[in-house]
Amino acid sequence: MSTEVKVPTLGESVAEATIGEWLKQPGEAVALDEPIASLETDKVAVEVPSPVAGVMGQHLAKVGDNVAVGAVIATVEDGVAAAGAAPIAERTEAPVPPASDSAAPKDASEAAVLSPAVRRAVLEHGVDPTAIKGTGKDGRLTKEDVLAAAAAKSAAPAPAVAAAPAPAPVASGDRGEDRVKMTRLRQTVARRLKDAQNTAALLTTFNDCDMSAVIEARNTYKDAFEKKHGVRLGFMGFFAKAACLALKDIPAVNARIEGDEIVYHPYVDISVAVSAPNGLVVPVVRDCQDLSFAGIEKAIGDYGKKAKEGTLTMADMAGGTFTISNGGVFGSLMSTPIINPPQSAVLGLHRIEDRPVVRDGQIVIRPMMYLALSYDHRLIDGREAVTALKIIKEAIEDPTRILIDL
Repeated sequence: MSTEVKVPTLGESVAEATIGEWLKQPGEAVALDEPIASLETDKVAVEVPSPVAGVMGQHLAKVGDNVAVGAVIATVEDGVAAAGAAPIAERTEAPVPPASDSAAPKDASEAAVLSPAVRRAVLEHGVDPTAIKGTGKDGRLTKEDVLAAAAAKSAAPAPAVAAAPAPAPVASGDRGEDRVKMTRLRQTVARRLKDAQNTAALLTTFNDCDMSAVIEARNTYKDAFEKKHGVRLGFMGFFAKAACLALKDIPAVNARIEGDEIVYHPYVDISVAVSAPNGLVVPVVRDCQDLSFAGIEKAIGDYGKKAKEGTLTMADMAGGTFTISNGGVFGSLMSTPIINPPQSAVLGLHRIEDRPVVRDGQIVIRPMMYLALSYDHRLIDGREAVTALKIIKEAIEDPTRILIDL
C-alpha cells in the first residue's frame, strides 16, 4: 500500500517551494514523522516529515524542481509489502565497476544528498565528498565537514614530485567554469534588494562611536551576567536598546510607507541579520522596547543557533520594523546597508579598531566603530536620520542614558 507525501502548508502567502534535498532515498526505511525531504522557500528551509512509517517509495520530483503547496512529491510504501520491492533489489544488485586510478562517475542519488550549501562548498574548495566522514544527521555531510576537510588538505605538506614539462595551454573555450543554480533564498534576496533600490529613495548617513564605555561595562559584568542569565553579554543588546531610544524619539525611522499612507508602529520589532548556511536571514526580536538586555541576548542567541541548524521558521522572520546588521563580525570597516522592505531604515555596525581621537585637547587612542544608518528619504528627512543616529551614538558612548531613558 502506498501513501502519498504532499508539500505541507509553508506559511502565509507562500504558495510554492523548491526541492532542496532528498533526505531519504527509495528503498530506505522511514519512521513516522521522520524528515524525508528538505524544501527551500523564499526565506527558510522546511523539512517534510513522513506521514507514515514504512519504506521510501518513488521520488515524484527532482532536486531543484518547484512544487506547489499540496502537490504530491513522493510515496511511502507499507513496510511489510515493500520488504522485497524493486527499489531495494535495484540498489543491492547494481553492478559495481572495478576499481581504477581514474575517478568513477558518482551515482545521481549520492549527489542528491548534498545540500546546496554543501555542494557549493565542495565546488569552491575542490574536495572529494566521498572521502569525508559526515557528522550530520544519518551521517550526512555538513558545510563544516567540508571546510574542515579543505583546511586539513591545505595544511598537509605537498608530496615531492619530479619536475615535469610545462602543461599545454588550456583552450580558451574551456576554462573549467562551474555553474550552480541559485537557491530560492538567494533569488529572493537578490529580487528584494533590487526592488528596494528601485523603489526607495535610499540615502546613508554616517557617524563614529567611541566604544570605551560599553567595552568597560561588558568586561566588568560579563561573567556575572552569564552566571545569572545563562547567556553571554554582547554588544547587540546595547545597540538594540539604544535603537529603541532613537526610534521612540524619531517615530518616522520606525515607520513604513503603505500606499499613500504612513504606518507608525508603537512597538519596536528589530530584525537582526544572521548568517545562515544558505544565505543571510533576518529573524525578528519582538517588543525590544519591553525586553531586558538578557531577553534580547537570549533571543538573538536562539536565532543564531536555529539559523546554523536550518530550523528557522517563517514566523521567526515575519514582520520587523527596523533592522540591525553587524558586518563588523566579518571585518567590515564601513558600508552602506540596504533597507529590508517594507521597513524604512537599517543600522549598520562595523568592526571596532583603535584610532587616534581628540579628547579634552589631547590626542588619545580609543576603540572606535563607524555607524551607518541607511534610510528611505521618501519618509525620513535628513534631519531625522542624523538625529536618530546621534541618539544611538550618545547612548553607546554613555550607557547610563539607556537606564534613565534619555
